[in-house]
Formats: sequence, structure tokens, C-alpha cells
Amino acid sequence: MAQKTVLIVDDEEDILEMLSYNLRKEGFDVIKANNGKEAVNIAISRLPDVVVLDIMMPEMDGFEACKAIRAHPATRAIPVIFLTAKSGEIDEILGLELGADDFIQKPISPRLLVSRIKARIRRPIESVRTEIIAAPELLTIEALEINRQNYTVRIDGVEHFFPKKEFELLAFLAANPDKIFDREFLLRRIWGESVQVIERTVDVHISKIREKLGKYNTHIETVKGLGYRFTTDVVNE
Repeated sequence: MAQKTVLIVDDEEDILEMLSYNLRKEGFDVIKANNGKEAVNIAISRLPDVVVLDIMMPEMDGFEACKAIRAHPATRAIPVIFLTAKSGEIDEILGLELGADDFIQKPISPRLLVSRIKARIRRPIESVRTEIIAAPELLTIEALEINRQNYTVRIDGVEHFFPKKEFELLAFLAANPDKIFDREFLLRRIWGESVQVIERTVDVHISKIREKLGKYNTHIETVKGLGYRFTTDVVNE
């Protein structure tokens, strides 16, 4: 297998050196950059396999750099992993909307970063995903009405109760129709990094969602070997 290249971008030199050392030990070729503007230029000219991008940087922050990488035809499919000292759903949603594939909070575990990078390289389906959309306050698809203001789901005009995680999972998939998400991504997106749950948890929640959707359960499609997606195909009566 050809050596994979990782572009690491951070304005803290000690972090760059520490991550570079650990990635090279794992057999990666490493390119370093100190700011977002430099990162975009390097990404376009060198076409790395993965970009590891800090958010808070001078000249051009990580969000703007990610946006520029996604906008260029040569780099739009390159996986982007954000390094961030910031926490909070708003930052994560913004990053996802701009096309980020993953988030890792500082202080960084080199072993975790290596694992995430290898996962991105193994799963090209996520690197070519189009823009991820946060669920709107009210989402209506055929006979389904998903209301994030009061966490309610109406099916054919009848309100059905969905526990919080089932609701969030349905709302996220429905807001991103026809896009495939694997179990690991859905675990991080819905349950978060700090919660210890297994991938089987996603399967159980999907099964419960399908039961409650009744005749509309074909909207939730299993894509063998890849994950799940919300399909907009016509439901069979």
C-alpha cells in the first residue's frame, strides 16, 4: 500500500511536532502548516489523503480553511478532521455544515488521532459526502412532520412519542436525505464523544424508529456494509 499523506495544521509548534512524530511512527508522510491560508495552498498543491485542522488560527481560521478546501474541485473530497479546544453543539454543527468529517478535542490523544485518520482513509464514502445539514426546527416529508421545538413527530397527522435519541437520530437522517452515514459517525453525532456506547446501539434505535414509522418505515434504508440513510423514495401503500 502506498504511503498515506496527512496535512497537520496548527499554530502551536509543539502540537505540530508531537503529532508529526506520532504519525510518522505509524508510517504516515506528514506535511505541516501554521495557519489556514497556508493549509489551503498546500492542500491544493500536494493533495494529502487527510487534513487535520485546528480551528483557532491566525490569518484564516479552521472553519474558513475547511470551506475553501471543500470549494476547490481538487480537494473537496479530502477528509477533514478538526482539532478544537472549543466545545459545544454550535461549533460542531457549523463544522459539519462546512464539510468536516470528524472532531477531536484538545488535549489530543495521538493514539485516538491515528485511529480516526485510519478510519477516514478506510471509508471513502464519507469523504465524498455532500454538505451535512443540521435538522431545521420543522421538517415535513410527505406524511411525516418532525418538530425540533417540542420534540414531536406526527405521522399522518397523529402525534407519536419518540425518546430523545430516537428523535434526534430520525431528525438528523431526515434532514440529510439520500446520504449514507455509518454507525460510528451516527454514534458521535447523536451520542457525542464522551458517552461510551457500542455501535449496536444505533441498530437498536433504528429498529425502534422503523416500528413507530409503520408503513413509512422504508424511508430508513440499510445500506449493506456502509450504514443507514433516509431515502425519499415513494413509500408503498
